[in-house]
Amino acid sequence: MRHETIEKRLNVMMVLIVVAISIGGLVELVPLMFSADATEPDENILPYSALRLAGRDVYISEGCYNCHSQMIRPFRSETERYGPYTTAGETVYDRPFQFGSKRTGPDLARVGGRYSDAWQRLHLMDPRALVPESNMPAYKWLAEKMVDPELTTSKMRTLKFLGHPYSDEEIAAAAAAVTGKTEMDALIAYLQELGTNRRNRR
Repeated sequence: MRHETIEKRLNVMMVLIVVAISIGGLVELVPLMFSADATEPDENILPYSALRLAGRDVYISEGCYNCHSQMIRPFRSETERYGPYTTAGETVYDRPFQFGSKRTGPDLARVGGRYSDAWQRLHLMDPRALVPESNMPAYKWLAEKMVDPELTTSKMRTLKFLGHPYSDEEIAAAAAAVTGKTEMDALIAYLQELGTNRRNRR
């Protein structure tokens, strides 16, 4: 039989597997590339400010996504706990997006404004002081490490090249916006914005 011939010839089978996966991937991905729902920002979605962009980079570099997702699925159990479900249009300025599926800690997609800056700072310095059962590590060094103004400006220029609607004025003001700020300040600014522009959506 034909399938027996394929199964006995490893090279042929490998090529056919790659072809099948490629076709399946294209069928799934190509329509999304031309869909406004996936490529256009939702209402009120703006690119990150300089400080929040720096905070997002801290979030990624410290591996926060390994324990915290930022994707609320369209199920009642999720929306009642975390808020409105996540859409592609609210993540168009995330490179890379922070969806994730691991929830050692809670989802953070709508955490912005739920706690004060002081709460967030203490939680990052000593998580168990606020949540005794937490297994989150402390991030005390972020309070000492400063944000690099030149790097932030360079990132904004690159993101503008990639299509983010940063103005020349915003880029010019980026260095001043992060000068004297610690990585903890930046991370808190990032966390405090998450979901605030979508909280009233139903």
